[in-house]
Amino acid sequence: MSVPNATPLTDQHADQYFHEYFADWIDVYKHGAVRPITYQKYLMTLRRLAELAPNLKICGLDKRSYQTLINDYARTHEKQTTMDFHNHLKSSILDAVDEGLLLSDPTRKVVIKGKEPAAKKPKYISQHELQALLKCLVLSDEPSWDWLILLIAKTGLRFSEALAICPSDFDFSLHKLKIKRTWNYKNPEGGFSETKNSSSKRTLSIDLKLSTQFSRLTKSMAVDKPIFVNGRVFNSTVNSRLCTLCKIAGVPVISLHSLRHTHASLLIFAGVSIASIAKRLGHSSVTTTQETYLHIIQELENQDNEKIIRHLSALL
Repeated sequence: MSVPNATPLTDQHADQYFHEYFADWIDVYKHGAVRPITYQKYLMTLRRLAELAPNLKICGLDKRSYQTLINDYARTHEKQTTMDFHNHLKSSILDAVDEGLLLSDPTRKVVIKGKEPAAKKPKYISQHELQALLKCLVLSDEPSWDWLILLIAKTGLRFSEALAICPSDFDFSLHKLKIKRTWNYKNPEGGFSETKNSSSKRTLSIDLKLSTQFSRLTKSMAVDKPIFVNGRVFNSTVNSRLCTLCKIAGVPVISLHSLRHTHASLLIFAGVSIASIAKRLGHSSVTTTQETYLHIIQELENQDNEKIIRHLSALL
């Protein structure tokens, strides 16, 4: 079977390794066209491809060799991560088919496997559990991960957003906090980056106590330097501290992102509108908020239904 208008395979094409083609493809189609964090994910896929199939050439790409590649990756990754790896490679392979470098699509009907998922941490904790956790924080006179944990718990910020906060982002007189950038902690050099989307640029109301605490904490700090960044920052380091605090408090061990979910869930249970919560979290649409917290919304609906039945049952 031939591809219409396909360019015949040449010796040069036949000798090109798949990881070399993928590297060229990333440079042509993704560099400067996707967010830096997304581009880094493509580069990570490239590194794994070069490790797993260093000698696989374009001309050797067929259904069997591709399935073997995916199987090798799946041995050390969960199914969803394997799917992401496959989707990156598939996009480049489809372009190779269009260019006539391959006569058919070797990814067709590929079987996605993966190792058993690791036990998931709770998505959120209760208000009582959060209070117990916050009581264990050691809030000294200098910025620390405990201060960062407090800030995320009370604002629902993403980790990268919290790292980018500078003293000048606070309006202590109005008890407001402006979110206008993120910190690229995945890059060894760090640096400020754009927010996840335009909706992520927002101004949050914060409580008087938090405002007063950070006013004192940042009083002698440079106004335009990140409060929590002093060298390379690793998400795992802060999560490790949070894990320790959870164990001390006797509550389920959660991640930093679960603190964001906890913040949102407490607002939902408090009766705050989904629209207001979406704006506070920096979601691009209310639909995103509804889908993310559907289980909590359904739980509240069940409680409302019980209230309705009790009320109706009392009528004569």
